[in-house]
Amino acid sequence: MAIAALDLGRRRIGIALCDDDGAAVLPLDALARRGGQADLAAIMRRLGNLGVTKIIVGLPLNMDGSAGPAAHAAEDFAARLSEFCGLPVETCDERLSSMEAEERLRELPGRRGRAKAKVDALAAVIILERWLRERRR
Repeated sequence: MAIAALDLGRRRIGIALCDDDGAAVLPLDALARRGGQADLAAIMRRLGNLGVTKIIVGLPLNMDGSAGPAAHAAEDFAARLSEFCGLPVETCDERLSSMEAEERLRELPGRRGRAKAKVDALAAVIILERWLRERRR
């Protein structure tokens, strides 16, 4: 049993995964966006055999906490994904997750680079870590 998180970008969807107890959150992948049902199907193909029981979608709120067009689009995506896969799908505030992901990548030793796919998958990790922290409070 596992929990997945998604960072919805314009070009890619970052994916992270953890087991139910949240002991370790790992970046899984970044899928190229195709739009509509194609995105939903690609996500489920990637998560299909991993025992995912819940999906968390990053909610890009404005810095003042209000929901703008991007947040409404993420909520719509979460609802469509839940209907498509039959799993519970929740949202979690993702403000500044991509910036934090870029910072984490810069701090890694060696020549890891800052490939956008790595940033997207790591942003999904940050979203899932936040969601787990909120549940533990």
